[in-house]
Amino acid sequence: MNSAPLPPLDLRIATAMTSRVLSAPASRVWPRLRRDHAGLAGFGLVGLFGLIALGAALGLAGQDWSIASGGRWEPASTMHWFGTNVLGQDIFQRSIHSVRLAFEIGLIVALASTAIGTLTGALAGWHADSWADDAVVFVTGVLDSIPFYLFVAAVAFALKGNPWSMHIAMVATFWTTTSRLIRAEVMRLKQRDFVQAALAMGMPVSLVLSRHVVPNTIHILLAQAAIVFVAAIKSEVILSFLGLGVQNGVSWGLMLAESTQEVLAGQFNNLLAASIPLFLLLFGFNLMVDALQNALDPRQELG
Repeated sequence: MNSAPLPPLDLRIATAMTSRVLSAPASRVWPRLRRDHAGLAGFGLVGLFGLIALGAALGLAGQDWSIASGGRWEPASTMHWFGTNVLGQDIFQRSIHSVRLAFEIGLIVALASTAIGTLTGALAGWHADSWADDAVVFVTGVLDSIPFYLFVAAVAFALKGNPWSMHIAMVATFWTTTSRLIRAEVMRLKQRDFVQAALAMGMPVSLVLSRHVVPNTIHILLAQAAIVFVAAIKSEVILSFLGLGVQNGVSWGLMLAESTQEVLAGQFNNLLAASIPLFLLLFGFNLMVDALQNALDPRQELG
């Protein structure tokens, strides 16, 4: 019985080397994470908030955030766990719904920024010192030179209240760091033997990048995506607080903006219900990112 022909030897060697490069660090990730108790605590916090966000997305909680179900500034009770705001809306429901919004914005911005940064960085790194590389470096330099919040304000004004204006402004800013990191890593990886072997066998550049080069940057992409996730959440809170973010909804930023007037009247429930979950989520993400960077860093192999 005839068997399928084997690929050329050099190509099999290149594929095997790629698999070895990927699997060797991956096999050590979990033992490193397991020893990092602070990192595990961070994963636990992020996982807890992720479950809350999923519950809100599925309609299990936080759906009555806009309903005035109580009186003005009611104290915490069994009916309203965090009390009510000046309009009689349940503060707990608003805080739960804000978790969903935070994860939604963080996820969209992180995925879009990582995709754009990976594509442009791989293109620039592979074609270093070419017009493509010069164009990517020029664009990233220009975008990084623009103050972030001025850029967001300009985008929001140009799009005239478009609900995606904040997302677009964040993505247009956050992809640049990912692009620079991937560019540098691709410039290093394209000199490796397993990449040169694949090229010598006539494999198309697009296939070499997608099969052998970009997969070996996963340790950078995971850590950078988590960093962008955190940056997007913080930026949304600041922008919403300034009136440039969420318009037709609720977020921790809007709750903090409302609390500026309520604190003067001695009402702190809105402030605490927004600031404490925000602090815990960002604290958990920072612990998680530190743990990921330590676990995925190839330099740890030298220790």
